[in-house]
Parts: sequence; structure tokens; C-alpha cells
Amino acid sequence: MTALAPPGEPRRIAYLYLLPGLVIFGAFVLAPLAHSAWLSLFSWDGVTPGAWTGLDNYQAIVSDPRLRAAFLHAFVLVGFYAVLPIAIGLLLAAAMARTRVRGLALFRTVLFLPQVIALVVVAVMWRMIYAPDGGLINEGLRAIGLGGLAQNWLGSFSLALPSVGLIGTWVMYGLAMVLFTAGVQKISPSLYDAARMDGAGPVREFFAVTLPGLRNEIAVALTLTTIQALRSFDLVYITTGGGPGDSTSVPAFEVYNRAFRGGDVGAASAIGVCIAALIFVLTLLINRIAEREAAR
Repeated sequence: MTALAPPGEPRRIAYLYLLPGLVIFGAFVLAPLAHSAWLSLFSWDGVTPGAWTGLDNYQAIVSDPRLRAAFLHAFVLVGFYAVLPIAIGLLLAAAMARTRVRGLALFRTVLFLPQVIALVVVAVMWRMIYAPDGGLINEGLRAIGLGGLAQNWLGSFSLALPSVGLIGTWVMYGLAMVLFTAGVQKISPSLYDAARMDGAGPVREFFAVTLPGLRNEIAVALTLTTIQALRSFDLVYITTGGGPGDSTSVPAFEVYNRAFRGGDVGAASAIGVCIAALIFVLTLLINRIAEREAAR
């Protein structure tokens, strides 16, 4: 009779299989992050010897109104990158749960296309759409007699950030939609039949069947879209360059601005470390809430 292996042995063997991936992750993610954390403790221009400043760069993030505004803008973008796409995806998923859609594979492909296109291309395209003269939005408004509503969308202090955010919504809602449509298909049709036999309407059916069945997909979508919002750089850099003024400046843009334009690598590293820490905390919070809901 073959003796059983000790309970801990298979787990140790599993770590050996994971070792190559862990080595690569440590070399290309953890080591640069640790180095950035070390650089954040210096005042350094990237060329001459740096001067030790301790936590002064982190204190500046709290005390500098421009940096506080940049982090606030990032949280505003979370609403456009994460909340709106998930809401749109859930709405379409709920509609498809009640009616069969022909050509679903083609439908998913078309919706997912913004995820495939490089963000630089997306930004250039939308900058032309938002153009005050000859842009698709303003020309469309003029064509239907609403020329008075035409705006310099990316040049307005009040409209520039929402305009950039809507580009993020267009990019991210396809990801949420694909996740949710796949999730709806794994929900047992008997649950919908039971809800309809009990007299549930579309709203009650959504909250009783669809929403609980998509809990894991919502957690994944919220994690990916929130990370994308907090590390957003391409769209801001191409469309507005952080302007007008600092109205669309975000933390990732400030990292670039301070490191390569301002010559303050230490401050840029401190901002980068704060972005990484913020993403880690929010991701952990999202997953903890999802696990707690799943355990109920």
C-alpha cells in the first residue's frame, strides 16, 4: 500500500512550479518598485548626486495643492473609467438576460474593439472628434441647429476633465460588457424562470438573479477599470497635456512632468509609489468585499 505524502509536501512542490514566475515578477516589478521607493527619499535631478530628504517628498504630496488636485482628478476619472462602464455593462447584460441576441459573438467583438486599439490612437482620434472647429461633436450640433452648445471641449476648465473621462468610458465599457455577457450565460436559466413564475419584473429579476450571479465578474471589472483610471497617462498627455492650467492633471502625468520636465526624480518617484500603494489598497478592498459577499 502506497504511503500518503505529508500534507505540506504538495504545497512546497507547487511553490517550485511558481518560482520562475515569482523570479520574473520580483526582478521586473518588485525590484523597480523598491528602487523607486529608495529614490523617493532623495532630492535628485537624475544626473548629479542626490541629497537625502527623507519623507519630505511624501509630505509635499499632502501639502502641495497641485498634487492634491491631481489625485482628486484621478478619483473623478474612476467614476468615468469604472462606475459608468460597469453600469452600462450591467444594463446591457440585464437586457440580454431577458432577450436572446443574435450574433452575440460579433456584438462582443465590436464592443471590445476599443480595448484592442492603442490608447495613443484613441486619444488622437477623440482629440479630432472634440476639436472646436471641424470636430464631429461640434459639427453635429451645428448641423441640427444647436450650434450654441458647441464648445472647446478639451480647452474648457470645467469640461476638459469630464471630456477625457468620457473617452475612458468609451474604452472601458467594452471590457465590462464582455465580462458581464459571459457571466450571464453561466447563470442557470431555471433561476430566471423561477423569478418570472413568482411575478418578478425586470428590476426585481435584475437584483434577485442577475446581479448576484455577476458578483465575481463585477469584482474583476471594477479592479481592472479602477487600476486603469488611477494609472491613466496616455489619454491626458495626448488630448490635453494636463491643461488647461492643471484642470486635467493626474498623478501619472505628474510623475512624467516632474521627472522629465522638472528634473525632480525624487518627487516623481514618491508620486509613483503613492499611486502603487493606492492601487494596492483599493484592489485589496474590492476583493475583500467581493469575497465577503460571496461567503454570505
